[in-house]
Amino acid sequence: MDKNFIRPLRENEIECRVSAINAKGVMLILYKDARVDQRILDETFGAFGWKRSHQCIDGNLYCTVEIRDSKTGEWIAKQDVGTTGYAEKEKSKASDSFKRACFNWGIGRELYSAPLIWIPADRVRIQSKNDKFYCNDRFYVSSIGYNEIKEIDRLVIVNGNGEIVYNFKTKTARTA
Repeated sequence: MDKNFIRPLRENEIECRVSAINAKGVMLILYKDARVDQRILDETFGAFGWKRSHQCIDGNLYCTVEIRDSKTGEWIAKQDVGTTGYAEKEKSKASDSFKRACFNWGIGRELYSAPLIWIPADRVRIQSKNDKFYCNDRFYVSSIGYNEIKEIDRLVIVNGNGEIVYNFKTKTARTA
C-alpha cells in the first residue's frame, strides 16, 4: 500500500466549531464527521475494501477499521477508543471511536496541523447574558491548502454571510 493513499480533506468536508469565547473574540476548531470518513474509505478502497467493527473493552467502546490490501488480500486493522459526546451517548461513542480509528489510517490527520484560529470580536456577533458569552454565528472553511507533508499552509474561513473572518497563509504556501 502506498503511504500517501489517503487524500487530504476538502473544504466542504471540514466543519468549524466555536471552542472558546470571551469579550475579545472566539476561537474555532476544525473537525470532520463520520460520514466524511465513510466517503473517503469508499472512494479510496471501494465499498468492499474496508470494514469496521466495534467491541466493548473494560466499559469503553473501541472501533476497528480494517482495510483489505489489494495486493495480498490481507486485512490490516487499526483501532481506537471513543469518548461520549453531549447527546446520544452510545451513538457518539461509536462515531467518535470510528473517527479516531480512521485518523489512525490518516483520514483528517492534517486537521491537527491547523493554526490557532482566533476571530476578534469586531468580526463576530458576541452576546453576553449572566456573565456568559455566546456566539451563534456559523463559520465555514472557504479555502484550504496543504504543503508536501500534508500540513495546512493556507486557510480561509468565512461567516454565514460569506465574509472572510480568518485568513492564514504560511510564507511557503503555494497559491491555489
